[in-house]
Amino acid sequence: MTYSGRVTVGGPADVHELKDLMITKVAVGPMENNAYLLRCRATDEQLLIDAANDAGTLLGMIGDDGIASVVTTHRHGDHWQALAEVVAATGARTYAGRYDAEGIPVPADVLVDDGDVIRVGQVELTARRLVGHTPGSIALVYDDPHGHPHVFTGDCLFPGGVGNTHKDPEAFASLLHDVETKIFDVLPDETWVYPGHGDDTTLGAERPHLPEWRARGW
Repeated sequence: MTYSGRVTVGGPADVHELKDLMITKVAVGPMENNAYLLRCRATDEQLLIDAANDAGTLLGMIGDDGIASVVTTHRHGDHWQALAEVVAATGARTYAGRYDAEGIPVPADVLVDDGDVIRVGQVELTARRLVGHTPGSIALVYDDPHGHPHVFTGDCLFPGGVGNTHKDPEAFASLLHDVETKIFDVLPDETWVYPGHGDDTTLGAERPHLPEWRARGW
């Protein structure tokens, strides 16, 4: 079946099958958070992005092979409600942005800085710090050698705009600047975007609207 990126809480996961990586997306919790399970097809090692809620659903998706690591995109509570339980069940290494880690109750084994590489098996993900939604939000970029890039943006980029900056003009300017310079300016239109809530998008679908976002200020 063709991957759509549309998932609902309590509904089935959706699987994006790439040549070197399998990406499984599921929605969990009252805020309809997305969690993403990445599996290296060469080694079967797995990594989870955002143990947001409903540990049972996440552990069922992970299966008996377990996960080597879990990355929390940012400090907001709806993105780590199941983190302690998932880590206790799997023994996974924990990753978080250096400037958000103190706001996450499960200690980070690895503090992530801008440009750091996080590996899942033979697959490399490059972290990008995006400041504004929180001080230390991170996006993860997978530059697929067989196709276009894929980026997991947490709550920093969605269809229709950047993440919530709570009507703080300085935070909005910072987030828009980082999203433009570290995502839009360096990645092609074909780049697939996996946000922390809701449907996926592409950079090409969003790029024409950047001036509108800047003008409206949110």
